[in-house]
Amino acid sequence: MPRVIDTDERNRRVAEAAWRVLVREGIPALSVRKVAAEAGLPPSSLRYTFPTQASLRIRAYDMVVERLADRVAAIAPGADWARAVLLELLPLDEPRRLEMEITVVLGTAAMADGDLRATHRRAHQAVRDLCERVVRVLGVGPEDVRVETERLHAMVDGLALHMIRQGEGTDWAVRVVDTHLANLKRAPSHQVLPPALG
Repeated sequence: MPRVIDTDERNRRVAEAAWRVLVREGIPALSVRKVAAEAGLPPSSLRYTFPTQASLRIRAYDMVVERLADRVAAIAPGADWARAVLLELLPLDEPRRLEMEITVVLGTAAMADGDLRATHRRAHQAVRDLCERVVRVLGVGPEDVRVETERLHAMVDGLALHMIRQGEGTDWAVRVVDTHLANLKRAPSHQVLPPALG
């Protein structure tokens, strides 16, 4: 008797198969038939849940955010929590590298794809929210939270993009994160203007 695959497991398999097709062949190749073959499932089993290419793209993008959220939720609170969270945002291993590649491919497509735009905004906001949590945990003063969140978000996004484009190892990126965290910890809780000259 064939094993029955529950809906969540099937959807996970489909999203992972969509990731592989996207990275290997690009968005034009992302069809229900091709993803079904990649997942080892009959196309008819996908037609109800993923009737269109748009639904496949959205599910593939959503799963990136879900996996990040699961990893962050598993990080124990403590002195190294902020660092651990930021490192989860970087492609330091193959699974996270694949997630980042999918984020770049689908995030770029979202610029011209109304179906993906809302999903992209949710993904962007999820990373920004994590950056804000890090900034607050590090004790940045309320008046500086917004600018430091934006700075951290831009830094993490830039590092991740550079890492997948340049392929120069990962140690340098971890050092950048550590340096930025050290600077945030040393920063005063509020900005003090220098005295006026003369």
